[in-house]
Amino acid sequence: MQKSILLISILFKMDLNIIHGELQEIKQLTLLSAKKALSMDDASLLTGLSKSHLYKLVCAKKIPYYKSQGGKLTYFEKSELEARQLMHRVSTSDEIEAKAQTYCIGNKKGGKK
Repeated sequence: MQKSILLISILFKMDLNIIHGELQEIKQLTLLSAKKALSMDDASLLTGLSKSHLYKLVCAKKIPYYKSQGGKLTYFEKSELEARQLMHRVSTSDEIEAKAQTYCIGNKKGGKK
């Protein structure tokens, strides 16, 4: 009996910790949605990229960023990060087929024109 009560207590605490973690994540994402300028941590959360990878992109100047007046802090504009994430769109099979047909119709070789 004592073991089952202890087990229930432990499971309840684990559930509370999981719920608390989820609430913290929701809170962070809610605050993030209202921001225009993002810190390195915020940018990492938004993009899903590690801070290390973001630093590499910054050093290689492959991602737009801003520095604080003292030059110690790095910031990102949220809209620029979102635009960068949507930059490399992959066409659907239907779109590729339509482009191929348009190309073939417009570029006939041989025969009468």
